[in-house]
Amino acid sequence: MSINNNDLDPNLNPDRNPDPVTGEPGSHPVGTGVGAAGAGVIGTAVGVIAGGPIGGAIGAVVGSAAGGLLGKSVAETLDPTVEDIYWRDNYHTRPYVDSAYTYDDYSPAYRTGYEGYSTYRPQGMTYQQAEPYLRQRYERDYPGRRLGWDKARYASQDAWYRVEHGAPVYADDDYWRQNYSSRPYIESGYTYDDYSPAYRIGQEGYSTYYPQGMTYQQAEPHLRQRYEQTPRSNRLGWDKARYAIQDAWYRLEHGAPSTDEAFR
Repeated sequence: MSINNNDLDPNLNPDRNPDPVTGEPGSHPVGTGVGAAGAGVIGTAVGVIAGGPIGGAIGAVVGSAAGGLLGKSVAETLDPTVEDIYWRDNYHTRPYVDSAYTYDDYSPAYRTGYEGYSTYRPQGMTYQQAEPYLRQRYERDYPGRRLGWDKARYASQDAWYRVEHGAPVYADDDYWRQNYSSRPYIESGYTYDDYSPAYRIGQEGYSTYYPQGMTYQQAEPHLRQRYEQTPRSNRLGWDKARYAIQDAWYRLEHGAPSTDEAFR
């Protein structure tokens, strides 16, 4: 899917995604349609139980209207142009990004993630539940890409969570940059650039595994594997990185870092 350069400039295209009925900017027909379809089925079932065929017809209409609003409200958080610009400017900061690949390699994966959010989140799916469908879409829509799903999935997930949380998963980067030196596990001779990938793995891991009901202790083997597989140029091995990863996890879980928990 190509992007018209005029679409990148809000002054040249002030009515991006206009509502097909009101003309208001910000409409997302895909999200609205998906929400309507999903809830229409539910509405029909409720209507049949409540009042037979007539009730089913009414239920379908009401369900579709409610579902359309749900899909629209979810999709309103997504502007594909904004997402593309954000990831183009920031993709290289992500811990899963391999320097051998460019933004053009990662772009379809990000698109699959944020467009998939508008499709599957209104149906009540988590990222983990939607991932098989996202993989299918990615491999179908972008055949022959240099980036296989084993690498693309991290970018897809990152884009999903950015839309879901209304901000990058790694919005705490500024916090850790300003405060990492005060943490008791920080060793002299290491800089924030050494610890930054660990904090990001902790934040990313929390968003991935905590919704599955995992504690940090249960998720730690997965976090270690992800950290050690992440392309990086820093000197921080797992024995030192694990404390920063755990600290970032607990900051999200409890709303603030915990000195005691970082050493459990």
